[in-house]
Amino acid sequence: MKKSCVLAYSGGLDTSVILCWLLEQDYDVHAVYVDLGQPCEDRESILDKAKKIGAASSRIVDVQDELCRDFAFSVLQFQAKYEGIYLLGTSIARPIISKECLRVVSEVGASAFVHGATGKGNDQCRFQLAADALRPDIEVIAPWRNRIFREKFPGRTEMIEYCEKKNIPVKATKQKPYSSDENCLHISYEAGILERLDVCGLDTVEFGMCVTPQKAPDRVERVVISFRNGLPIAVNSCNLNAIGVIKELNKIGGRNGIGIIDMVENRFVGMKSRGVYEAPGMTLLYAAHRYIEQLTLDRDLMHLRDRLSPEVAEMVYYGFWYHAKMRSLLAFIREAQKPVSGEVTLELYKGNINVVSRSSENSLYDEAIATMEGSEAYNQDDATGFLKIQGLPLRVQAKKQLK
Repeated sequence: MKKSCVLAYSGGLDTSVILCWLLEQDYDVHAVYVDLGQPCEDRESILDKAKKIGAASSRIVDVQDELCRDFAFSVLQFQAKYEGIYLLGTSIARPIISKECLRVVSEVGASAFVHGATGKGNDQCRFQLAADALRPDIEVIAPWRNRIFREKFPGRTEMIEYCEKKNIPVKATKQKPYSSDENCLHISYEAGILERLDVCGLDTVEFGMCVTPQKAPDRVERVVISFRNGLPIAVNSCNLNAIGVIKELNKIGGRNGIGIIDMVENRFVGMKSRGVYEAPGMTLLYAAHRYIEQLTLDRDLMHLRDRLSPEVAEMVYYGFWYHAKMRSLLAFIREAQKPVSGEVTLELYKGNINVVSRSSENSLYDEAIATMEGSEAYNQDDATGFLKIQGLPLRVQAKKQLK
């Protein structure tokens, strides 16, 4: 009986080559393009390319709203950023790609799930760990971890030459061989010339979502973002579903040069790598969400969440989305975010974000208490006893040290 597999197919250089290679290994290949709202891709031509290469079937699975609503917005509620800067756009997408491909594995009766992640990167971990959690009975094929595949394709140059020989159109070229990965949350750029740290990312990358701050308009643009229970629900007073919020904010943030970063990060496998990212909509949401939280979240609850945030970012980055600990953390954040409702007005200018106003029915800010003017709402005399108790252990320690 002929072997059958499901390939997470993007239509890019790696998965196009892998599709051909799998056919050479005598597999029936079912190509699955998981639609994550990739802004720069022609879906029909990608499906057509898979069919022309020889896929047994090719299909699009649209998960755009689910990706935003159930994955990205949960990470947003944690204010989770990997190593303090990366908004995890690629990391968030991998668990849902795996889930959908494994669903198709069951549908077509395949025995294997195939992905195009390299043996050096993080994505191999995310795909593998998701498959282990969801379908441990299914074989995971990672060609980049196959010695025979690597001997045939030691690098991107050989893959590009292979595609030229097979008349397979791909975006990568020998002149500009950096790799890009995109979805509605962000676009990432890495490899090729970007591996050189003396190359400026802003000058090198052809951005798909943003203009650079230098090319943004010489005028301020205002945007109003509304939240309910920690989830964004409207932009400029227009109620939108999750993907609608992201698409609208991508347009607004993108034309103002918002959300471009260039970083050297620590991969899960242990090496450092350089990546350039653009995430205009999510960058605006992180800023607006934090401003609403400042009004509505209790101090100790916010600080607890902030201590958990780096751990959540690591779990998402490493690929532990379907871990039991992650399920518990997601249950916590849904409860913690219940009061986080309100509206924020931001001003955008050449990559910068400034807050203009914020309001919430659940606001814990009391001007009568906070004012520096005279007020009966707060009695400064009460601070004497408070500080005396707080300072007690310090005074005891000081006496011992003096001896």
